[in-house]
Amino acid sequence: MSFNNISFILHKPQLSENIGACARAIKNFSFSKLLLINPKPIFPNDKILATSVGAKDIIKKANVFNNIEDSLNKLDILIATSARFRNKNISHITLADLNKIDFSKKIGFLFGSEASGLSNNEVSYADYTLQIPTNTNFRSLNLSHSLIIIAQTVSELITKKNIIFKRSKKIKNASKKDINNMLSLCIKNLEEIHFFHPSEKKPIMIENLRSIFFRLNLSKKETRILSSVFACLGKKKVD
Repeated sequence: MSFNNISFILHKPQLSENIGACARAIKNFSFSKLLLINPKPIFPNDKILATSVGAKDIIKKANVFNNIEDSLNKLDILIATSARFRNKNISHITLADLNKIDFSKKIGFLFGSEASGLSNNEVSYADYTLQIPTNTNFRSLNLSHSLIIIAQTVSELITKKNIIFKRSKKIKNASKKDINNMLSLCIKNLEEIHFFHPSEKKPIMIENLRSIFFRLNLSKKETRILSSVFACLGKKKVD
């Protein structure tokens, strides 16, 4: 288990102060990886650096992405944070359930924007959704506060080294990039046979497919096999 395996991903953060405070929280608990997707403020800027205090190195090393898919390429597991559980085919967990996560893998924690949180489409990329217990009549947490709660919990779990690994080390898990590539091939072939009908339901159908593949915990070998199947089906159709 390594602190370097953990990434904190801010999706469309709105405020410079929150970005800086998140960087500070990340460093508070010995983590180092900050990823941003389409931040609203210019990144970096003086306000971000000022509010990060002693965590300017986190800001300078942060990676910025234009879309959510590219940010997931090096991850094995994605955990999306949400103030409410979504009606989706995704495992819902609490802070207490984090002790069941294999932190020897590359884990990403995804946080939504301050204004609107995460959409159903964005959540569909996740293996799990995580809810922080709060007052049921007032669930709203500041972005940096949410991050610091999760960072403290994960830091404690890694330090205690009390995670039990059940999967053989010989089996290599598929990365998010592997699964996204397989999914793209699947979608391409389904589009060619006009599977997505009616067309207005296509987005939700793709969300459901993505959720299915992401929660299967596929190995690299299994992903290669499925990709070969989808490729052969495409060739068969052409022939």
